Amino acid sequence: MPPRERVLAAAAELFYAEGIRATGVEAIAARANTTKMALYRHFQSKDALVVEWLRKVAAHYWAAFDAIESAHAGDSRAQILGWATFIADEVAAWSHRGCPFINSIAELPDRNHPARQLIEEHKARQLKRLARLCKSAGLASPDDTASEIMFVLEGVQVAAQNMSVSNIGVCLPRIVEAIVARQSALPRDAKRRTPKRK
Repeated sequence: MPPRERVLAAAAELFYAEGIRATGVEAIAARANTTKMALYRHFQSKDALVVEWLRKVAAHYWAAFDAIESAHAGDSRAQILGWATFIADEVAAWSHRGCPFINSIAELPDRNHPARQLIEEHKARQLKRLARLCKSAGLASPDDTASEIMFVLEGVQVAAQNMSVSNIGVCLPRIVEAIVARQSALPRDAKRRTPKRK
């Protein structure tokens, strides 16, 4: 690989396996078989490396969502269920380290950090795209339905990491399918009402 790609590959491996804070640029340069000076020629800072790594992780998700859309063109419900299947397969392939986004958020308490902003923007785009699918599928309250599905998708990633739920590959698609079925049975303009306090 070209030097820049070697550095990025090494950073990605170490950030995921060891954590962002525990990984220094010296270790990245050594893993990439290069020098710190060469590393800084391609990346202005360690933070820039973190951002680029997470951008590649996000790109992996978008490529998967695009592939699901192509595989189920014109069938929004199948696309929504495809998201669930993809996430279930994704978490099954993770190591004990779990989700790189969850890990990174835990290490980046400053909401102004560019890497954290990238994660938040990625998740916001994901929710918006899911809401469009829910609307296209004719589900009631598409924004609320998308939020509910996102809660499940995000929650299962934490559950997979702490191993609190087994058989995620079966459970997750079934839960999402139940949400879709329930929201399909409601009028499209149905609103979730908050019970009035007595």
